[in-house]
Amino acid sequence: MKNFIIGLSLCLAPVGLMAQQVFSVRIDRIPDTHVDDPIYLTGNFNGWDPAAEEMKLQWADDGSLGITITLKDVPSDRVEFKFTRGTWHSSECSAQGRLTSPRLAELGKDTTIITRIDGWRDDFPASTASENVHLLDSAFYMPQLDRYRKIWIYLPADYASSNKRYPVIYMQDGQHLFDEATSQGRIGPIEWAVDETLDEVSNPCIVVAINHQDDYRDREPEFYFHPNEQHPKVEGQHYVAFIVETLKPYIDRYYRTLSYKEGTAIAGSSLGGLVSFYAGLYYPEVFGILGIFSPSIWLDEGNLEKDIDQLANYPHQLNEINQQHLYFYAGQQENRRKPDGTFVRMQDDVGRAIQLLEKVANPNISLTLNPAGRHGALYWRDAFPDFYQWFSKLVFEEKSEN
Repeated sequence: MKNFIIGLSLCLAPVGLMAQQVFSVRIDRIPDTHVDDPIYLTGNFNGWDPAAEEMKLQWADDGSLGITITLKDVPSDRVEFKFTRGTWHSSECSAQGRLTSPRLAELGKDTTIITRIDGWRDDFPASTASENVHLLDSAFYMPQLDRYRKIWIYLPADYASSNKRYPVIYMQDGQHLFDEATSQGRIGPIEWAVDETLDEVSNPCIVVAINHQDDYRDREPEFYFHPNEQHPKVEGQHYVAFIVETLKPYIDRYYRTLSYKEGTAIAGSSLGGLVSFYAGLYYPEVFGILGIFSPSIWLDEGNLEKDIDQLANYPHQLNEINQQHLYFYAGQQENRRKPDGTFVRMQDDVGRAIQLLEKVANPNISLTLNPAGRHGALYWRDAFPDFYQWFSKLVFEEKSEN
């Protein structure tokens, strides 16, 4: 590791503060590698651009490396920031090579922080996937959508040496669940670490991870269940039908699964959480457990609420929902200003959906709220172990009792 001082001074004028705030950072150690490469500052003040030229640290006459900038309209009462060498794959990381949370500084008074860079991500292997993660198919045919999709499967370490049957979680956005090499995100390619979590538990399950479409613009209509103003043609019902009618029968045929509803879960985040919620409502006889992380109800134009209201008209479906278990996660910093100017909070959307569901049905519901949680894989990664502990108690303890 190289030892030297990088001085960074930021003059901040965020919304809600009467005066500018001076924010200074000094880095007292960096890795021995890439010492001649430029280092950039990125954060919530510049849209997380990892290589903005105006954010490149410059050598000063006193031998320090620093930058002084004036920031306006910081979208919170705190600064979130990281250092990179120009790309997310060359961003700072832990000494073990894993991407970490953004650095934080609360605003409100002049602040000085002394910190260090422990590693550069591109000095470590690109893939972070466990050896228990396997490619099920690079082009699995989806007849309901007439397209092909890459699908991953996590198999417990003892799968090949045992005769056990395992519960299955079907998860959306497979690129972001196991491997930094395939992940993308607002603050870098942070993955959920689903495989690392399951590698450490005493009762792991099978996870089937379905990649979303490569283009995020195509991902959206595939996850919407009902047409909306932005997407008059949507495919969510066909997508879920693919899981129920094609993918699950394939998995149950070729792998040792607990194929009944009590051993079958579906989970996802954001729009993937929304489509997972719909999957549970429309196929409650298939999915006994739902993991709904930060569902994008705020984009659904009231359609979910209408579907929940209609449940009373379908007694058989309602009876199946009464036997479900639903885990909700929401960050209390997940806020959004909609195109019409209204301001919505994730926790309010989730709370309202739970209240509506409890008016017509009686499923087992668990809600986790993270006071610091924002919208992104970093927070879903932190929430997944809690979800899996809850899931494990339901599946393995109830199975043993029966």
